[in-house]
Amino acid sequence: MSELVTGEAVALELRPAKLPSRGLAVLIDLAVAVAVYLGVTVAIVASTSSLDDAAAAAVAVASFVLILVGGPIAVETLSHGRSLGKMACGLRVVRDDGGPIRFRHALVRGAVGVIEILVTFGAVACIASLVSARGRRLGDVFAGTLVVRERVPVGQTAFIPPPPPWLAGRFSGLDLSGVPEGLWLAIRQYLTRMGQLDPQVGWAMAERLAGDLVERTGAPAPQGVPPAAYLAAVVQERQARDARRAFGASPDYTVPGGAVPGGYPGGAVAPGPVSHPASPPLAHPVHPAGPEDAKGAGAAPSGTGFVPPA
Repeated sequence: MSELVTGEAVALELRPAKLPSRGLAVLIDLAVAVAVYLGVTVAIVASTSSLDDAAAAAVAVASFVLILVGGPIAVETLSHGRSLGKMACGLRVVRDDGGPIRFRHALVRGAVGVIEILVTFGAVACIASLVSARGRRLGDVFAGTLVVRERVPVGQTAFIPPPPPWLAGRFSGLDLSGVPEGLWLAIRQYLTRMGQLDPQVGWAMAERLAGDLVERTGAPAPQGVPPAAYLAAVVQERQARDARRAFGASPDYTVPGGAVPGGYPGGAVAPGPVSHPASPPLAHPVHPAGPEDAKGAGAAPSGTGFVPPA
């Protein structure tokens, strides 16, 4: 990840593109440009067969500059840094501050790219990209741009093991406002990977994290509770508070039939097994319909269970 600072002092974490993906994007762009250039050249040769050699050479140079140099510049300017090859590889050209590029950035990149890519067959661009910490070629350095990855693979969400049942809700009165986000991140990473650690190393890390958490909260950890269980219980308490804050949970909300802890406004009930109140008795009990009942006026057909009102 590369941290860029915008003009508003906002830090952006971007993933710079590496040489293989950039090389593949350049090859796709060159293949498309060369195919267009050959088609245009054939059409020009067929239509200007009556011109002399000097005029034909001028037309050939002009088509080369317009297609192989001006084409990529126009595409990157109009698409804000996404050529065909970059779109296929999930790349994008941005400024050093993370903003979209403009015509002057694409012009500098295209002009320097003629020497880097076309004249030297990409050798200078490969060397400069390997030497640069963020994989930039000379065109990016002079233009003040950076090629970043737009499609970043998203891994599966790590599973945080729940605390023991006898610790659930035990830390509801704990003050968590002084715990920094860095410590929360370290605790979550430990809980998701503690099964992969050596038992002694994992216990030592849990004790250290629990000590930092106790120092931030100002409340001592309960005696006899393993540090890993203590961390899991505090993380669950924070998640429960975030859920109540996000969804507007009210523990005093009641529904017909009794109070439901953690109920939600609008009649919704918190997830989990909830006992429903018994249905009130019917004013007219339903009996199985017999032959005599079926003869009466207004009697329900057999098996329907319908009882006409009194």
